[in-house]
Amino acid sequence: MTTLTDSSIKAQIVEGREEVIALRRYFHQYPEASLKEYETVKRIKQELEILDIPFEPVGETGVIGTIEGKRGPGETVLLRADIDALELEDAKDTPYKSKNPGLHHACGHDGHTAALLGAAKILKKQEGQFSGTIKLAFQQAEEIGAGARQFVKGGFVEDVDQVFGLHLDSSVPVGKIVSVPGATNASCDIFKLKVHGKSAHAAQPDKGVDALLAAAAITVELQSIVGREVSPLDNVVVAVGVLNAGTRYNIVANQAVLEGTVRTFSHETREHVLEAVERVARRVAESHRASIEFENYDAAAPLINSKEPSDRAAQIASVIVGEENVIRSQPKSLGADDFADFLAEAPGVYARVGTRDLDNSDTWYGHHHEKFDIAEEGLVHATELHVRYALDYLKD
Repeated sequence: MTTLTDSSIKAQIVEGREEVIALRRYFHQYPEASLKEYETVKRIKQELEILDIPFEPVGETGVIGTIEGKRGPGETVLLRADIDALELEDAKDTPYKSKNPGLHHACGHDGHTAALLGAAKILKKQEGQFSGTIKLAFQQAEEIGAGARQFVKGGFVEDVDQVFGLHLDSSVPVGKIVSVPGATNASCDIFKLKVHGKSAHAAQPDKGVDALLAAAAITVELQSIVGREVSPLDNVVVAVGVLNAGTRYNIVANQAVLEGTVRTFSHETREHVLEAVERVARRVAESHRASIEFENYDAAAPLINSKEPSDRAAQIASVIVGEENVIRSQPKSLGADDFADFLAEAPGVYARVGTRDLDNSDTWYGHHHEKFDIAEEGLVHATELHVRYALDYLKD
C-alpha cells in the first residue's frame, strides 16, 4: 500500500466528491427529529458495514465506528458528526427537498454526516499507514443537547486523546475555514421557575398571595445579575422567554411559571450565574410571601477550543484552502453546541467550514431558516479536513 501523500489525499477527495454530495442529499430528503433518527442511523450503519468498519450503538439512535491503525497501538482521535434535523418545514424548491413533512435539515447536519462518511471511506483504505485509533462518532440529538452526553456517559470518550468536530456555516463564504482557540460558543441552560402563591378574589388581594406579581418581580430582578454580579467584560445572557400565570381577570393567581435561559462562556461564570438565578428568584418570591421550585436543564457546556488543536486545524485548513482563506479570529456566538461535552472530556477543536456561495443567494439563509441550503463544495472541504486532521494527529 502506498504512502498517503498530499496529492493522493486530494485525488481521493475529488474521487469521492459526488458520493458525499449524494449522501448529503439523501439525508436531506429524509430528516428525522432529535432522538428519533432511526432511519438515519440505519443508513449510517449500512455505510459502515460496506466499508467494513466495526461499530457499536450509542443509545437508540447514535453509533460509533472504529478504525484501528495497522502499524500498532497509539493515541486515539475522535471525529464527530451530529445527525438530527429540525421540526421545521423545508420551503426550498430543489430535487432533494425534504420528503418528511414538518422536518428539515436546516442546520447542516446532513452535510456533517455525509462528510464524515466520506472521510471514513478514505481513512479505512489507509489503515495500514498509521498507528493508533480513529473513532467515528455519529451523534444524535444535538439540537436538544441530549446526544453528546450519551457518548460521554457510555464511556465512549474515556480513552480518547483528542476530539475533532466541524460545523458547516452559511455565514462564512465557501472556500474559507474557521479555527479559533478559546471559547467560541456559549453554554446553554434552560431553567424553569414555578412560583406558588394563594388564590383570592381580586377585590380582596390581601387575602391571597399573588404569584403573578411575584413572577413579574422575579423577571425584572433577574436582569440585575448580569448588570451587577458579572464583570462587564464577561459576556452573559439571562433571559426569560415564557411567563404564564392566572386563570381569570378577577382572581389573584395562585401559580406562575417562568422559563428562560442562561448563556455564558466559562464554566465558572456559568456556575455562579445559575446559583444567582435561583437565589434571586427565591428571595424575591419570599418578599412577596410566595415560594418557588427551581429546575434547570443542562443543554450544553461552554464550547472551549484548546490552543494546540486549534492551531493544528488552522494549519491543516491552510493546506486545503490556502492560508489567506483561514479565519483564526471570529466573534463568539451565544448559540450553543453540545460538542462542548466532548471537549470537556478531551482537548480538541470545533472548526467551521464555509458554505455560502457569494454568487448563489439560495445559500445565504441562516441556520434554522425554512429555506436553508448549502454550497455543496463545502462538503469537499469538510471531508478533507476530517481526513487530514486525524492523520496529522496520529502522525505526531
